[in-house]
Amino acid sequence: MGKRTIQQAIEQVNQNGEKAFIPYIMAGDHGLENLRDQLLFLQQSGATVIELGIPFSDPVADGPTIQEAGKRALKQGTTLKKIFDTLQEIRQDVTVPIVLMTYINPVFKYGLERFFKDSENAGVDGLIIPDVPLEQRSLFEQHMQQTDLALIQLVTLTSPDQRIESLAKASEGFLYAVTVTGITGARSEVSEKLESFIDKLKKHSDVPVLAGFGISTPAQVREISSLGDGVIVGSRIVDLLHKGKRDEIFELIQAVRG
Repeated sequence: MGKRTIQQAIEQVNQNGEKAFIPYIMAGDHGLENLRDQLLFLQQSGATVIELGIPFSDPVADGPTIQEAGKRALKQGTTLKKIFDTLQEIRQDVTVPIVLMTYINPVFKYGLERFFKDSENAGVDGLIIPDVPLEQRSLFEQHMQQTDLALIQLVTLTSPDQRIESLAKASEGFLYAVTVTGITGARSEVSEKLESFIDKLKKHSDVPVLAGFGISTPAQVREISSLGDGVIVGSRIVDLLHKGKRDEIFELIQAVRG
């Protein structure tokens, strides 16, 4: 498990002539007792890696759909400790790599050393912490280095070239290309700048480049995944899962297969 596990899972799919698909779901949305079933459904539907959100009261990078899912999860009494305990119980059944998406506040509150240790013990392979800039990873670097967890970096369309190079070099597992300027949420059109943006990232990155934010239809999945190594879909998956429309989630994941 860890850094190489995520990268290898994506590269394996790419070597088979397909693109990677990473669905995002909120841990504890509809109760942690349903997490195993949700993860197994995504795994069986063809997810390459699964991104698991940690509910937080002030999610700065998330749009309304994910914010609402976070609120539902918190109302269900979801905590980091309970998420780790649940993952530990179910991890042997879930064979795809798992990436936790959290903000730094819950990490500090939980305790840095404990957080990284418990993440690894629960079978987590990587982390996305969007509100920690590259320059501030020293806040937790010593604890992170004692694990094999990958720290995935986000790069935006507005990032200057020098910044892109630094983020691409620092990212582990994969590089997360943010396809829109703004928060998460479904969008109807894809930026024309996206193709040259992803090309630039691929030139600088030693890890796969996946695009996310605002991808909501099978056609967009096909279009955007063709530019890089795969896609990440969050808000749309969260919305469909909440509405019980699993067949539509399956269609989205299968769209990377052309």
